[in-house]
Amino acid sequence: MSQRIPVRELADSFRGRASEALADDQLRTNFRVAMDSLMKKRADAFPDEDEREGLREQGNHIKARALSRLPDLLEQLEEKLTDNGVKVHWAETTEEANRIVHAIIEARQGSQVVKGKSMVSEEMEMNDYLAERGIECLESDMGEYIVQLDGEKPSHIIMPAIHKNRRQVSKLFHDKLGVDETDDVNELIQVGRRTLRTKFMEADVGVSGVNFAIAETGTLLLVENEGNGRMSTTAPPMHIAVTGIEKVVENLRDVVPLLSLLTRSALGQPITTYVNMISGPRKADELDGPEEVHLVLLDNGRTGAFADAQMRQTLNCIRCGACMNHCPVYTRVGGHTYGEVYPGPIGKIVTPHMVGLEKVPDHPSASSLCGACGEVCPVKIPIPELLQRLRQENVKSPAEQPKVKGGGAKYSRRERAIWRFWVALNTSPVFYRLFLWGATRFGRLAPKKAGPWTDNHAAPVPARKSLHDLARTHLEKGEGQP
Repeated sequence: MSQRIPVRELADSFRGRASEALADDQLRTNFRVAMDSLMKKRADAFPDEDEREGLREQGNHIKARALSRLPDLLEQLEEKLTDNGVKVHWAETTEEANRIVHAIIEARQGSQVVKGKSMVSEEMEMNDYLAERGIECLESDMGEYIVQLDGEKPSHIIMPAIHKNRRQVSKLFHDKLGVDETDDVNELIQVGRRTLRTKFMEADVGVSGVNFAIAETGTLLLVENEGNGRMSTTAPPMHIAVTGIEKVVENLRDVVPLLSLLTRSALGQPITTYVNMISGPRKADELDGPEEVHLVLLDNGRTGAFADAQMRQTLNCIRCGACMNHCPVYTRVGGHTYGEVYPGPIGKIVTPHMVGLEKVPDHPSASSLCGACGEVCPVKIPIPELLQRLRQENVKSPAEQPKVKGGGAKYSRRERAIWRFWVALNTSPVFYRLFLWGATRFGRLAPKKAGPWTDNHAAPVPARKSLHDLARTHLEKGEGQP
C-alpha cells in the first residue's frame, strides 16, 4: 500500500483541505443529511416539470437581457437612486470598496456596525478590515453569527453554518455565551436573537447585501427569513448596501419570476418571510428608516467575465446555492475546502475572475462533470461547459494568450509533450501497432507508481496479449466460424 502524503504538507491546497474534510466523518454526515433535505425540498417546490423549465427559461432570458444592457442599466440605476436620495459609490477592487465603506462610517463617527447577510461583504473581508480600524462589525444572520462566533467563514452561500449540527452549535453557545447546552433548535435561535436584539438598537450603521437592484425605479431588493435584514436596514441611522454590478435588472416585472426561482431553488419555499424593497432614506414625514442610504457597486473581476461572451454567463447567478446542494464533490468535502468565498460549482467558475486561476488552479478540475449543477441552475448557467473552458484556459501556454485572469496556471511542457505523444500514438497505425507490441511484451517493466491514481489503486499492467492478438488466435483456430 502506498504511503499517504501528510495533510499538513498540503494544508494550503484544495487537495490538502479535501483530504482533511474526507477524514472528518461528522462533517460528511452533516453535509449529507443537509443536502438530502435540500434536494428533496427543491424537488417538492417544483412538482410541475413544464412549469419549472418554463420558469428557468424565463429567468435565463431576463438575466441575459439585463447583462446585454449592463452599462446602460447601471447608469440608469445610479440616476434613479440618486434622485431617490441614495448615495452611489463605485469600487473596482475589494480594497477600494472597503475604503469607501470605512470612510462613510468614519464620517459619521460610527464605531458599531450590524450586518445582514451579504456575500459581497465576505468578498471584501469587510469584518476584518473594519475590526483592524477599531470598528465592531457584528453579523445578524443566525448562520453568519454562528460562524463569526466560532472564528470561521461561511461554508455555504445561503446557509453559512450548514457544516454544523445542533449539538455543535449548542456547545459553541455554551462555550462563548455561557448558556446551558440544549438540543432544542428554537431555544438556540432565541439565545442568538436575545444577544443580537440590543445590537440593532446600539449600532451606528447597518450593512446589507442586495439580491436584485431594479434600474427602472432605483430600488434595492433583499430577501430573508429571519427579519435581521429588515432590522439591519431600518434600525440604525445609516444603511450601507454592498453588491456586485451584475445584480442589476431592468424592471420590477423581471423580479417576480427571479424571486420565485431563487426561493424555491434555495430552500424549497414559495417565497421568503421578508421581501424588503428600499428606494431611499427616511423622508421627513416617515417614522422609521435610516437617515442615510449608501450603495457600493463592486466590480472585483466581474467586468473581466463580462468581456468574455462565454464566461459572461457566470454573471447570471442569483446566488441560490442549488448547484452546491446537488454537487457530489461539495457534499463530500464541504465549503471550507475551496478556501475562497464562493464554494461549490458556482465558486469554481466565479472565483477565477476574482482572484485569478493561479490562486485556485485546482478548482476547475474538482468536478466529476456529472452535470447536476447545470440541470438544477434556475437561470440555466451551463456550469459544466464553463468548467471545461476554464480547464482549457488553465493549461494554455503563454504563447496561446489565456483569456481568463491567471490562465496558464497549470501549463506544463511535460504534460503537453505527453499529450502530443498520445495524439501521435492514436493517429498513426504503424506507431500504434509498434507500441502495442512493446507494451504486451515488456509491460511488466512499467513503474509501479503512476501519479496520484496509484496512491489508492494498483498500477495497471498491460496483458501479455492484446485483444487483437487474442481475436487473431481465436480465428486461426477456427473457433470464430459458425
